[in-house]
Amino acid sequence: MDLPVLPPVKPMLARAVAKIPAGMSYEPKWDGFRSIVFRDGDEIEIGSRNTKSIKRYFPELAEAFLAGLPERCVLDGEIVVPMGDRLDWAALGQRVHPAASRIRLLAEETPASFVAFDLLALGDTSLVDTPFAERRRLLEDAVGATAASVAAVHVTPTTTDVDEAGRWFETFEGAGLDGLIAKPLDVPYQQDKRVMFKVKHDRTADCVVAGYRPYAAEPTAVGSLLLGLHTEAPDGGTALAAVGVASAFSRERRRTLAAELAPLVTDLAGHPWAPERMGDIRTPWEAGESRWGKGKDLSFVPLRPELVVEVRYDQLEGPRFRHTAQFVRFRPDRDPDSCTYAQLEETVRYDLSQILR
Repeated sequence: MDLPVLPPVKPMLARAVAKIPAGMSYEPKWDGFRSIVFRDGDEIEIGSRNTKSIKRYFPELAEAFLAGLPERCVLDGEIVVPMGDRLDWAALGQRVHPAASRIRLLAEETPASFVAFDLLALGDTSLVDTPFAERRRLLEDAVGATAASVAAVHVTPTTTDVDEAGRWFETFEGAGLDGLIAKPLDVPYQQDKRVMFKVKHDRTADCVVAGYRPYAAEPTAVGSLLLGLHTEAPDGGTALAAVGVASAFSRERRRTLAAELAPLVTDLAGHPWAPERMGDIRTPWEAGESRWGKGKDLSFVPLRPELVVEVRYDQLEGPRFRHTAQFVRFRPDRDPDSCTYAQLEETVRYDLSQILR
């Protein structure tokens, strides 16, 4: 390749803020794989957030880039997998697979799309020192026109109207999006620097603590709490479904947690997550069965399901928290049997095609 900006490129980053800042450019926060795309004629490269090449996992995108991007350009954006009227994170995660035959099959069954939101180079010109407002204009002019005829390549919508951005924040989650990004209009592209801002949904839930995974660096300490919510079982009764984990404790807190939880340690036999009792209900083992969980020790210490914890989460992915939940506090006043999915906020569906049109 002979481009004015060459790989590796570390993407510009965003820091979390509690509310939408004023006076900026706003765009949806896409829930996918952050990617830097390089095209030089017939050559395509796709770099990940950690600068590793992920081109082999998305052959259908390499073809789309040849058909729908300017002949020489460098783009920042997100790889996503649309399924029906929303994004599907689980399907995207399965795309990273070691077997070429599996990659080809998934490229046909769950084809990916690319959403561009920044332009780092065009032709012989580097744009990394150009203010974002100008980069965005060039992105719309140069990429928006060429990508219009390619279904898998899109330019993200933007607005400078903070009220409209607020409406996007509230409604676009229904299509599987992850919040909102705010970008100062005058900033150059700064690799690996948190010069943008991200606003994500912040919710709490009361969950049953039904076990914990030991801390890898100190097995006698707590690594993560395993969270459950009561749901209807196939036989008409109730079962405790694994909804996620809470972690991010200090080393000392991991040790004290192990001591506090010791009186609740029990055998797996008779536990709500004993395999013979679960039927079709999601278990902690199934919760870890993904491309990201392979090779990890998913064993856990069973606890009597008597303790309730309040956690902070952003969104659901099917029946589970999309990301690791954040511990808030224990709730000794809460009855474990009352911790059900009914307490969770239901997101109103929103048609993804209305965002990508």
